[in-house]
Amino acid sequence: MWVPAFCRKHFSLLTVVCVAAVLLSLAPASGSAEKEIPITKFSQNVGGYGATMTFLYCYSCGYRKAFDEYYNIIHEKYPEIQIKGGNYDPPGFNMYLSKVLLVTKLLMIIALMSNFDVFGFLRTATPSWWRWCTENKMYACMMIFFLGNMIEAQLISSGAFEIALNDVPVWSKLETGRIPAPQELFQIIESHLQFSDKIEANPDFVK
Repeated sequence: MWVPAFCRKHFSLLTVVCVAAVLLSLAPASGSAEKEIPITKFSQNVGGYGATMTFLYCYSCGYRKAFDEYYNIIHEKYPEIQIKGGNYDPPGFNMYLSKVLLVTKLLMIIALMSNFDVFGFLRTATPSWWRWCTENKMYACMMIFFLGNMIEAQLISSGAFEIALNDVPVWSKLETGRIPAPQELFQIIESHLQFSDKIEANPDFVK
């Protein structure tokens, strides 16, 4: 067929396009939540329409559903608060290793589907496991895909569910070991709103 022949002929081009697509998909979208929340002073406008609550959660841990639930209940009780959410990228080597694994996984699948002789190109002996993969392409591609996804999920699994109000951290699952109950989060918001309301200008302050 002409498709495998085209893939073999333009393997380098397809590889570059694939890697570029992966890198673009990994780049953070503009306007998304910050990966690190700096600690700022309470002098910001915590109450009113200037309030922003940020959730950074472990997507691979299944905490997206918890974020959606909190979004609905907070938006219903405090419609003036802007709510943002995003994946919490674990610091350190694991995040970079997961990206390398993603690119390697895609390159292996492309090489199998295009019948590209990787080890012949490298001028080394073809190992038995790669010969088995070339003889069972569909099964091998599925195994590489799902096994790669499983390892990636383990690498980036942080267990995080971090909450900040106007860039001020108010809850950390990494420190407490649990997700706050809705009533606990309401009390935290109320305490911050009351604290903000008590901040008034000092008439005796000399400018």
